[in-house]
Amino acid sequence: MDEKTRYDNGMKTRRAVLSDTYVDKASAGVTAFNGEWQEFITRTAWNDIWNRPGLPRRERSIIVLSIACALGAWGEFRIHVRGALNNGMTKDEIKEVLMQAAIYAGVPAANHAFKEAASVFAEIEAEADKP
Repeated sequence: MDEKTRYDNGMKTRRAVLSDTYVDKASAGVTAFNGEWQEFITRTAWNDIWNRPGLPRRERSIIVLSIACALGAWGEFRIHVRGALNNGMTKDEIKEVLMQAAIYAGVPAANHAFKEAASVFAEIEAEADKP
């Protein structure tokens, strides 16, 4: 598969998981400095990894939430809470991921993750209430 096809397939996956609104906003921030990076992660993360046949997207979301929580990567965590919902996870399942993460990544990380997830849920509810 050539790089353009990998990029195009990665962008389709990225949009399906994160939403057109998020990807459009992120794409608007592409510069000469970070453009190659954005192309790289779209090809490698969003196509080569997210489109592998070994795990469905829902399970990949579980992994990403866990790792982002463990690393304290709160920006990525928040983005992927939305992605997890888009991939079919429920709030209760996200809660269970964070409960599990508390044991293996630490209570402070999970405590903060609960706050971040609740904030994302509130944002989504507010967006749904807008006409």
